[in-house]
Amino acid sequence: MTARDPATLDFYAAEAQAYAGRSREAEHARIAAFAAALPAGGRVLELGCGGGHDSVELLARGLDLVPTDGSPELAAQASERLGRPVAVLLFEDIDAQAAFDGVFANACLLHVPRSGLPGILARIHAALKPGGVFYASFKAGTDEGRDRFGRYYNYPSSDWLKDAYGVDRWQRLDLIEDWGGGYDGEPTRWLHATAVKRP
Repeated sequence: MTARDPATLDFYAAEAQAYAGRSREAEHARIAAFAAALPAGGRVLELGCGGGHDSVELLARGLDLVPTDGSPELAAQASERLGRPVAVLLFEDIDAQAAFDGVFANACLLHVPRSGLPGILARIHAALKPGGVFYASFKAGTDEGRDRFGRYYNYPSSDWLKDAYGVDRWQRLDLIEDWGGGYDGEPTRWLHATAVKRP
């Protein structure tokens, strides 16, 4: 099964300008913790960069950032914000091998259909250098579904997500749960996953 959901991509194509232009604070604390775990100037693949809000903060910390998004329309919005090219990359097309010190995937892998997520996580694992750090966040739940905009979410539980990651391939996998929000304005329970590839 494909790792993409056409209805979700259609939403971001239609709403790219509004989505990218909304007032949103970057994930400062999580970005700081992620950056602190990397070597100075470390090479980072950012997945699902959206409008580039987090990209600005990652670049400000001196990282060698490769920002990407699966939506050409959002990639164009992020490119305008950053003043640099932003590549269009679908998760299923990740094919790098031991190329990155870190992978940052804030609120994007949550759109991957459940059946496709373990394969995508394996691709990300392969793209990381030994000892590389991988951050991702997911809307927590117990079963997949769609929001009021028609966007697909995999809504994992902690146990389901651990199985999808394959804990044996990581030196460490930390899951933190908290409350936050999102584009839909609804209170949201989030799972924040930080994994470190075995050296």
